Amino acid sequence: MTNARLAMMLEQVADLLEHQQASPHRVMAWRDGARAIAHHDRELTDVFHDHGRVGLEAIPHLGPRLTNVVIEILKTGRCAAQDRLRGDGVGLLEVVPGIGHKLAERLHHQLGIETLEELEAAAHDGRLAQVEGMGPRRIAAVREILSARLARAHPTTPSDQQPSVDVLLELDREYRRAAAAGELRKIAPRRFNPSGEAWLPIWHTDREGWHFTALFSNTPLAHQLGHTHDWVILYFHRAHDTDRQATVVTEWRGPLRGQRVVRGREPECEARAARAVAP
Repeated sequence: MTNARLAMMLEQVADLLEHQQASPHRVMAWRDGARAIAHHDRELTDVFHDHGRVGLEAIPHLGPRLTNVVIEILKTGRCAAQDRLRGDGVGLLEVVPGIGHKLAERLHHQLGIETLEELEAAAHDGRLAQVEGMGPRRIAAVREILSARLARAHPTTPSDQQPSVDVLLELDREYRRAAAAGELRKIAPRRFNPSGEAWLPIWHTDREGWHFTALFSNTPLAHQLGHTHDWVILYFHRAHDTDRQATVVTEWRGPLRGQRVVRGREPECEARAARAVAP
């Protein structure tokens, strides 16, 4: 992987962000990183080989976040951020060694898996064993790889290391309102879109030190259940963090039935609802 190719991929992410009206600061960060790579006096492949992550982070305008992106590209030839901005979540699964494009498609279509966190959960709850090509050895390898990778990315995820439920639900409300009003840029996802229609609204915004990207879910399960305009995926990160995500849906059972909730953080949503009705 040459510096020219690396720089081009970062520039393409910057172009996508700019077209989708992300903040100028985010766009400039990617462009600065691309320029730093293009003008570096050594191939970054050699820098990484000789000095590892420390050598890459020492390059001006890279830092921890873009260093993660560069390492991902050097190891896999893909950029998950670019895939996501194009509406293709399958590409993210292909960064896991041993999972090629066909197997990633199979995992996505059969199980609706779109993120590394979802892949890790499926590796532990038995669902991966249902997929052709996922034998015991491969599943064990996936568990080991993701345990190490996700632990490095975010060792703990307590609520104070994530956006608050209040912020997530407010962003969900704003995104759905703007999407319904036709105020957002739309992208043409490659999956479940044979006509190539640009139908998927995408929104970038900053809130309380977090950078957010919001999209409706484009998973097989969302299409199957008719929830493509109900389930909202919120990707988020801080300046020197890796991307994580939250999913906001309309609850269909229990005390929060009919209300918007953040999946995995239902107790916080219940406490929030209780505060809202307290005298």
